[in-house]
Amino acid sequence: MYAIAEDTLPARVLKELLLYRRRYPEHRQSASEADEIRRIEQVQLPRIAAFIEAGEPIEFVLPAFPAKSPNPGKVLDSRPDMAERLSLSFLNHLCQRIQLFYAPGAKITVCSDGRVFGDLVRIGDAHISAYQDALRLMIEEIGATHIGVFNLEDVRAFEAQRDNHEQLRQLLIGGYAEPLESIRETLLASEEGLLLYRAITRFLYEDGLTPDYQGSKTALQRDAKERAYGVIQRSWAWGALLADQFPRAIRLSIHPQPADSLKFGIHMMPTRDWLTPWHGVAVNTEDRFVLMKRSEVLELGGELVQINGQPSHYRLPARAARRAAVA
Repeated sequence: MYAIAEDTLPARVLKELLLYRRRYPEHRQSASEADEIRRIEQVQLPRIAAFIEAGEPIEFVLPAFPAKSPNPGKVLDSRPDMAERLSLSFLNHLCQRIQLFYAPGAKITVCSDGRVFGDLVRIGDAHISAYQDALRLMIEEIGATHIGVFNLEDVRAFEAQRDNHEQLRQLLIGGYAEPLESIRETLLASEEGLLLYRAITRFLYEDGLTPDYQGSKTALQRDAKERAYGVIQRSWAWGALLADQFPRAIRLSIHPQPADSLKFGIHMMPTRDWLTPWHGVAVNTEDRFVLMKRSEVLELGGELVQINGQPSHYRLPARAARRAAVA
């Protein structure tokens, strides 16, 4: 087992990450906090130490920022807004904090996965391309020098099909995906798998409840359950590809992870809820920004704020902000 003292550089880096660890719900915590941390240390400290021993920036990869939800009850529109800006700034600041005590610092490569399963989540490739382009521009605008972006079309082996998005997806599936039946069996075999499957199903169901949807909620739920297997299949295939592309990198995840997993679940902002920037809007309360679904903000009387003529975020009146804080 890898033994390391409390005050070493790898331990300090891990402490920064643990501040924002995305956890399973409390009723799922089967081990003590100390035992959880020990198991995380056994996996992550040697990987962090490898970068430090080489005097290199610590490399993280984060599959995230696919595209905005198609449901206007959750988001402002299809473009990145203050929600993404706050999240990217938070991730960049995390790297800056590491650089305060480890000079080479850290870098996070955002592996934008919208292209991976866009057809399954019913988001067109044109919207995904526009979102990715705007995300890169936003990173430049806010000076997030520790953040980079990697997309499916950036895979060198797929370069000949760069502009054929459907073929890119097929290359990913053919080269890295497990059979759907195997995915089903894996998900149903553990509580962690069931939680992930239910979470993806819920997102797909909610995203499908758009104003122009004409079917029944039962039919949509059934469709979401089936598509969820495909989304997870491709998400895992994307993870396998990233392991090839970034073999030494520390793998971050937007989902909670077991303590002994190679992946480390992390929040996208200093928050304790599960909402992500692409499934919500940024809301300026009395003392801080939070993420909420757009429909919830409107019910509280949120006021839309525009920046440079573009919808950016909402501001809650003082009384509504206090109600939101209590809720």
